[in-house]
Amino acid sequence: MSINQENSFKPSLSLVDATMIVAGSMIGSGIFIVSAEVARSMGSSGWMMAMWVLAGVVTLIAALSYGELSGMFPKAGGQYVYLREAYNPFIAFLFGWTQFGVIQTGTIAAVAMAFAKYVGYLAPGLGETNYLLEVGGFHLSAAQLVAMASIILLTFINTKGVKNGKIIQTVFTFTKLFSLFGLIIFGLIIGAKAEIWNANWENAWQLSNLSMENGQLVTTGLTTMAFFGAMAVSMKGTLFSSDAWNNVTFIAGEIKNPQKNIGRALLLGTLIVTIIYVATNVMYLAVLPFNDIAFAPSDRVGVAAAESIFGAGVGAVTIAVMIIISTFGCNNGLILSGARIYYTMAKDGLFFKQAGELNKDDVPGFGLWIQCAWTCLLCLSGKYNDLLAMVIFGVLVFYVITILGIFILRKTRPDVPRSYKAFGYPVLPALYILIAFSLAVLLLIYEPNYAIPGLGIILLGIPLYFIALRSKK
Repeated sequence: MSINQENSFKPSLSLVDATMIVAGSMIGSGIFIVSAEVARSMGSSGWMMAMWVLAGVVTLIAALSYGELSGMFPKAGGQYVYLREAYNPFIAFLFGWTQFGVIQTGTIAAVAMAFAKYVGYLAPGLGETNYLLEVGGFHLSAAQLVAMASIILLTFINTKGVKNGKIIQTVFTFTKLFSLFGLIIFGLIIGAKAEIWNANWENAWQLSNLSMENGQLVTTGLTTMAFFGAMAVSMKGTLFSSDAWNNVTFIAGEIKNPQKNIGRALLLGTLIVTIIYVATNVMYLAVLPFNDIAFAPSDRVGVAAAESIFGAGVGAVTIAVMIIISTFGCNNGLILSGARIYYTMAKDGLFFKQAGELNKDDVPGFGLWIQCAWTCLLCLSGKYNDLLAMVIFGVLVFYVITILGIFILRKTRPDVPRSYKAFGYPVLPALYILIAFSLAVLLLIYEPNYAIPGLGIILLGIPLYFIALRSKK
């Protein structure tokens, strides 16, 4: 490396700031929507809750494992650096490319469209159905412009220094945490009905697939293989709702005492979100009959629950405002952290040279703007939801490779100081590798339309790496 990263970035983020980046990047719109698909796939309350608890446990194990890596290599770029140190620049580049090509940018685009969708709910003129331009099969809606405007605004704010992004992240994350806690408490105190709760838990562990045909509920029992398929579909949603916790590792150069605080932030942030997600689903089961969760209009379980608690008009507006706050804060964390990967790649000569330079406010301005440009193109493509479905496969693959790196580094780099060691090593990291690898294989089998293109995007990085090497020479 040509410069010392810790001196090039200014460490100005506290443990609270880092924790808010973890929690804020995780909570988007998924918790308000995903439970419907999980309920249909698994067919009962017990199994629906099990999928959320399993996602939380798996995420916590991964976050605790990353604590060791963050203590060893507290540098900007985080996971990219871990992969480079444990393996080689090629594996690290594949990760960085996949982050830029689809994981980080595709997630930002999808979250921005969720933001715009609910802005459109409150102001219909800005909605998805208001087309401003139609050319052949291409449609430009007001919602797409709102989504792009939010991305550009947050990018601009974050180019003016990490402190501006920090303020937005902390304020918006605290707001959405308190509003989610408020919804849970109101739901359990005001909206809960004993008869609904009891009915939902009568056959809590019955495994079945639910569908609607001509307005009639159809229940299909699950065979062993169908059960694994249902798990893959369910975990795709619950894990994605719990993802982006690793973003805090990308901004290690701007965190005070990163050797200790990144690991602490990972634990605190993922634990807070896991508790909130499980509690939210308990609240859903207390206020809504199970079939109303499974077949909520447009999968908007949060809206259905809020309408049950507060009444139709107030409930829908409450959730719309909560999702607007949630998605805006979520994207701030994703935008703030993403450009730090491209900064480190550029320092290695594997990305645009300008992305490896800091602007006068000590942030990678060019990296932020190039991330912004590609993300806006994804918004224009209208294919962001397809990209999002591919994301979780790539995410799982790189989490497995990264946590495997802990085992490799224990053997190859035993002398590197470890301010924190992976909790439950070697059992829990090995358990995570087994679960995540199994889910990735299940996605390839049962969701090939999404998993195979996701694999294709990763493999596209192979020729790009050699092109980058030639450019570097």
